[in-house]
Amino acid sequence: MKPEFVAYVEGRETGARLARGEFDISGTGSTPPILAKASGLPVIYAAASAPRPTNGAILISKTSDINAVADLKGKPIALVDGSFLSYLLAKQLEEIGLRLTDTIRQDMSPGESLAALRDNAVAAWVAMTPHLEQVLVSGEFTVLARCGTLIPNRSTFWTIENRGLTETTLEDFTGELKRLGREIANDPEKAAKLLSASGEEAERRAWSRVVSERNWQVDGADQALLREQQEEADTLFHHGDLDTKLTIYPVNKGDL
Repeated sequence: MKPEFVAYVEGRETGARLARGEFDISGTGSTPPILAKASGLPVIYAAASAPRPTNGAILISKTSDINAVADLKGKPIALVDGSFLSYLLAKQLEEIGLRLTDTIRQDMSPGESLAALRDNAVAAWVAMTPHLEQVLVSGEFTVLARCGTLIPNRSTFWTIENRGLTETTLEDFTGELKRLGREIANDPEKAAKLLSASGEEAERRAWSRVVSERNWQVDGADQALLREQQEEADTLFHHGDLDTKLTIYPVNKGDL
């Protein structure tokens, strides 16, 4: 059977879409599989990308009186809440003894977030690629904090037990991801054009920078990935974003 690519915007819906059988396997940030598991779905990890330390950051206006992450206490912050951006914000706040509840999170699309930051309706925007690269070009904003080594910020490829994918199928899928990663690294401009959904030149240029600078290595799910997912789940539970403490690692080998 020829594979079919299913495009959709909202990564937070991935677990529900898998449960409805809209597709068999997905690629998202690190947080959607954790939310899916928290909802009771039997998540199975297939693979993950290399870490992406520059693809997420907290932005502030250059005219802002915010000078450090500590200054965000009690302030409204725009982000796609429930994505890896929430985890990034949580870890940045933990570094200075604060929690997510010490800020006012505003769940907004990237376009809404940009408008809110320009209008000073929010103190900061936790942004991701390619919007991050696009808006920095304007010179209006500055980076308060990046992912760096604080969080891995990997893409994760996962499914749920209900979809019935065999271990061989998951291995074949991972092999195709590795092949695709090599093709992208060899022709980043082609990939940038495919990723520029709007067709706008500014978006293409932003994707071109992102694609050229990104490590496109993909590895099968291993214990290191599961430990990272466990750390993220524990962090989100500590901050009150998960009602139940999850166990992602350790797992039986058969659960990989």
